[in-house]
Amino acid sequence: MSSRSSHVCYGTFLFLISLLSSIAQSQEGIVNSTSASNLPSSIRKHSTAAEEKQWAVLVAGSAGYENYRHQADVCHAYQILKKGGLKDENIVVFMYDDIAFHVDNPRPGTIINKPFGHDVYAGVPKDYTGDNCTVDNLFAVLLGNKSALTGGSGKVIDSGPNDNIFIYYADHGAPGLVGMPVGKDLYAKDLIEVFKKQREASSYKSMVFYLEACESGTMFEGLLPSNWSIYAVTAANGEESSYGVYCPEFYPYPPSEFSTCLGDVFSISWMEDSDVHDTSQETLQQQYEVVRRRTGFDYEETSHVMQYGNMELSKELLSLYIGTNAADDNYTANSNNIEEYPSRIPRAFDQREATLLHFLHKYQRAPDGSAKKVEAHRELVGIHSHIRHVDRSINHIAAALFGDDKRCDCHDEVRAYEKQCGGLSWYGKKYTRVIANMCNAGINVEQMIGASTGACSLPSKDETDRN
Repeated sequence: MSSRSSHVCYGTFLFLISLLSSIAQSQEGIVNSTSASNLPSSIRKHSTAAEEKQWAVLVAGSAGYENYRHQADVCHAYQILKKGGLKDENIVVFMYDDIAFHVDNPRPGTIINKPFGHDVYAGVPKDYTGDNCTVDNLFAVLLGNKSALTGGSGKVIDSGPNDNIFIYYADHGAPGLVGMPVGKDLYAKDLIEVFKKQREASSYKSMVFYLEACESGTMFEGLLPSNWSIYAVTAANGEESSYGVYCPEFYPYPPSEFSTCLGDVFSISWMEDSDVHDTSQETLQQQYEVVRRRTGFDYEETSHVMQYGNMELSKELLSLYIGTNAADDNYTANSNNIEEYPSRIPRAFDQREATLLHFLHKYQRAPDGSAKKVEAHRELVGIHSHIRHVDRSINHIAAALFGDDKRCDCHDEVRAYEKQCGGLSWYGKKYTRVIANMCNAGINVEQMIGASTGACSLPSKDETDRN
């Protein structure tokens, strides 16, 4: 990301924080066409052989209406797979499932992923929801280990050496980790270990992983071997945020009744491309180029889409992983709701800004003197307190423990901090790199516990449970 974009993004975030702070202290106010003419001759064509199956795991790693976009992304992905011919028995869905009927949802029982979009919630399997949406269950599903499951549908990836697996994940992230709605986070090292076990068990022919999260490149960079039959695409490199889109009051606008972002730039880019193009004629590499261009250049400020793992797999057809979807002959530019104002540049929001934007917008729209205004003010005060707590505690600790950033696998140190100071949450995850710096400076767990104890008093559950 350019220094100008970083400056603009940081300035926007400071403005939002400043506005939030003043409100908290106030007593009263309170896609583009893809050519199939040059398909490489080495492409592995879609097989109809009975022994070759397609499997998919879809994960929305957050909870809360403020994170509407992540579950909307996952529901949209399910509809693409279903339309492509994948069976429900071969699709495993992880989502907290708390937004479709949330009190803030202006369209109860439905979820949309873009302005004027249709409902993407209908029919989505509820495999692992609520307290069953955990990293342990995710690993059990990927490894086909039913005995390790806790709750849920019991569905796992029961794949073999001739099968293809598609994994799509959307949530908040940080260097070396991505979140889950319940319990511990998903760490890069642990994910690669699961991939290793799958490979040793010959449980797949090839695997594709699309990852939407901040600093998502750190989940694979230097970790995913290029000789494994796994190809990964991330929304961002290892040093930048990914971005939400279709956000309140920012073009392209969501319907006026929505107080939250409807999607994420990387996610809607690959899905809106898949919606309208013939996946049996488009390769993974061709889609990557479309998504990279739309994510990186078509918005005022966004991230850099990255590729990792086995690049040979990028020559394969999308239909091998997400099913066969014929081209939409009725598609027009207006289907994306972007060309209505051709002179305007679409605006995207840093993932953490996008979450904060929901609370600010909800407060501003609530009628003065109403119960909704009081509740929105209470939420803003809680968010403001949480942000101040995390900023203060991390800065206090970092003043004593700091070094060069060389690694991100600081599991024990992160957990030591969280035990003393509360969960890092959607906001605090941005400080994972600071904790990694401390690890690299030789700080051990005991020192982290001591420094954290001195810096923190445990915040309330309301402050720490936001993901």
